[in-house]
Amino acid sequence: MGEDTWLADRFEQHRPQLRAVAYRMLGSFAEAEDAVQEAWLRLARTDARELDNLAAWLTTVVARVCLNALRTRRHRREEPLGVRVPDPIITPAGPGDPEQAAVLADSVGLAMLVVLDTLTPAERLAFVLHDMFAVPFDEIAVMVDRTPEAARQLASRARRRVQGRAPATDPDLARQRAVVDAFLAAARDGDFDALVAVLHPDVVLRSDGGTSRRRHTTVISGAREVAAQATTFGRFSPFARPVLVNGAAGVVVSAAGRPLSVMAFTVVDGRIAGIDVIADPDRLAGLGLATDDR
Repeated sequence: MGEDTWLADRFEQHRPQLRAVAYRMLGSFAEAEDAVQEAWLRLARTDARELDNLAAWLTTVVARVCLNALRTRRHRREEPLGVRVPDPIITPAGPGDPEQAAVLADSVGLAMLVVLDTLTPAERLAFVLHDMFAVPFDEIAVMVDRTPEAARQLASRARRRVQGRAPATDPDLARQRAVVDAFLAAARDGDFDALVAVLHPDVVLRSDGGTSRRRHTTVISGAREVAAQATTFGRFSPFARPVLVNGAAGVVVSAAGRPLSVMAFTVVDGRIAGIDVIADPDRLAGLGLATDDR
């Protein structure tokens, strides 16, 4: 086996893990793939046989690339970005193969990714690497140019913010789907009271319409306020196709063969605590969503 082939094979073994790290850091498939590709380019310029731990080295490279990308993203924001729902991982709602099940078991919800966007770049790196991938703080410290104790404090601060704003969804997918179906039925029937009953009192709806549908970019809080908005969605609910969004119950809404939105739901204690919506036609077109309606 040639040197180039050996190196490429070693890298491909680590690609899924590197992509997972980058996606959680950036919430964007394209940016995550760019970060992974940059790690490959740097590896190609390095004598890999001198690396004691290739996986750790690659993770460090990807994390640093993501950290720089996050810092650049923040500097470019001359005005508040508003709502941006991260790129969703959409899979069929039916039973999948064991490999797909393993991927879904390790999914991070859109609501979590939205909260991660509120962290500083250093906080996000410390939290993602330590809490999600068990990277030691002494390794994280090198990436953020701080002491291990300071890196620990970054992760702790991020953890407190995440725990308070990203509730864990019900792990039972069947229960999730039952609650989402009840929401869709109530929206279809225009039953305001039924909508309020299925929504958590502190439910938050985030909708990202992108630049071309700015009026669909909004944040609405509270069961009655979200229910009022949902009644306007009712006419589209018959066109809602069940899917999994980042491993949780969701729907793709389409009409005349064109996707109108992706909706992800966070279900807690039998009620919907969060709804994350992508209504940006440009991003929807890039998701390759097949539609069954006519």
